[in-house]
Amino acid sequence: MLKASHHCLIYPFFRQYTLLLMKRNFHSVNIIRTNSFSSENLPLLMIANHISWWDGFWAMYLNLNLFHKTFYFMMLEEQLLKYRYFQLSGGFSIKKKSREMIESLTYASKILEDPKNMLLIFPEGELRSLYISSHVFEKGFERIVKGHQDNFQLVFVANFIDYLSHKKPDLYMYVSEYQGKNFLCPDIEKAYNNFYSECLDIQKFKKE
Repeated sequence: MLKASHHCLIYPFFRQYTLLLMKRNFHSVNIIRTNSFSSENLPLLMIANHISWWDGFWAMYLNLNLFHKTFYFMMLEEQLLKYRYFQLSGGFSIKKKSREMIESLTYASKILEDPKNMLLIFPEGELRSLYISSHVFEKGFERIVKGHQDNFQLVFVANFIDYLSHKKPDLYMYVSEYQGKNFLCPDIEKAYNNFYSECLDIQKFKKE
């Protein structure tokens, strides 16, 4: 597998480039916290809907504005090989249906041992339409969180875009900390889908 690093020049550039992209490409960026966070002194695992090329930049933007942690994210190996600079900005690889997959999941789990770290994953494992109503998680999620239940924050994110009367889209990023005690994949999947449905119901009523 390809392990992550944080290059002294490329990682700061990635952070600043994220802010520049957001400013240039969106009419507004709205962060909506749906509950309060319990602690800032724990490692953080973020799971989000995977809808576009933008997803990693949106997560970095959230990190810069809310969490202020060292950013890690999981990418498919074939994509990380195409864009190797992401490896120098916190990206590491996973290769599905291979022996290396277990190594990647174990590596992800170890990232959550350090309270300074934030890890972004897309538990569906593939890009999906913004308009789906149900998200199905892959089983690898359980291996990442095994043994960490009381020692990390699990944060749900749902991203939506609307144009309304603007040339550039408005971005809405709903953020919520998981309050449950069960960390089996079906439990997290159900909780995320409930969260997503609630956010979508709010988003439907956006207007000018």
